[in-house]
Amino acid sequence: MGKNIAVVGVGAVGVEILKILKERNFPADKIRVFARTKREVKIGRDSYRVEAISDEDFDNIDIAFFAGTEGAKGASVQYAHKFIEKGAVVIDNGKDFRLKPEVPLVVPEINKSDIFKNKGLIANPNCTTIQMVVALGGIFKRFGLEKIVMTSLQATSGGGRAFAQSLWEETKYIVEKNKEKKYFNQLDKDRNGTESSFADQIAFNALPQIGGFNQDGFTSEEQKVVDEARKIYGDNKIKISSTCIRIPVFTSHSESIYFKTAEPAGSEEIRKILTNSEGVNFFKNGSKFPLALGAEGSDLVHVGRLRLDSSEKNCFWLWAVADNLRKGAALNAVQIAENL
Repeated sequence: MGKNIAVVGVGAVGVEILKILKERNFPADKIRVFARTKREVKIGRDSYRVEAISDEDFDNIDIAFFAGTEGAKGASVQYAHKFIEKGAVVIDNGKDFRLKPEVPLVVPEINKSDIFKNKGLIANPNCTTIQMVVALGGIFKRFGLEKIVMTSLQATSGGGRAFAQSLWEETKYIVEKNKEKKYFNQLDKDRNGTESSFADQIAFNALPQIGGFNQDGFTSEEQKVVDEARKIYGDNKIKISSTCIRIPVFTSHSESIYFKTAEPAGSEEIRKILTNSEGVNFFKNGSKFPLALGAEGSDLVHVGRLRLDSSEKNCFWLWAVADNLRKGAALNAVQIAENL
């Protein structure tokens, strides 16, 4: 029997959820789309009638995906409980409920069984966290993890459609100006009227801040990695630290991951685990390594450049890339629904 599905929000993630539901032939009898205002949206060859969520007509929905805004006025905070009261299970892509003790935070390759502990609400982790925990998932299950140090190089689409558009507009402007002035790679102070979602130039640049700063100097994005990874793995003893950087790429995050296993492990053992880890495509050393461009549109986390740190036992380096809109958000949510 098919399910009645709701998708709340038709931004970058909401659109991707609708695409993936179709691609994977999800058994949906009916798909309803909600946003702030009524309208029609066209996704590929398909058209969807968008209903105004304020109308609160949430009857006969089995699974509701929330892909929209976050915070006190965000869609899931305002409306998730109303879907649940009508009998739906909510899968929320936002950050509002991820760390609530009663809400499962799920990456199916790692903690699938937590899906069935839900009380009507399941949280989808942050894209950066999903990529990292999948890359290390098989290693964690076999050897445990004592320490993780991760640096992420994140695509602009992680901030939403407007951020990716800002990269395009800035790049286009600079390229045009470069025709007039050699070696020019900076925006004029007034950006020639160009609007941007970034506080600083993103084109031809790297911004070492994603989210607001905490009192300890880490950003909210960096703290998410720590808190969410520990919850997904079910191990609060893992030492985790990260630096998150926005780079001028449209889609796919890249991560440099340093980790120490809790139990003794060798390079060949780690290599075998990565070769057989669920959701991972492992590139053996000497072959072409994974690139952000190659990850776009893929359902997998692509891992390569495995190295042993010769200065300390049981410590290794990895390079991982993944499509942040697919496995980092929409696909993971759909995989949760498939298990339901």
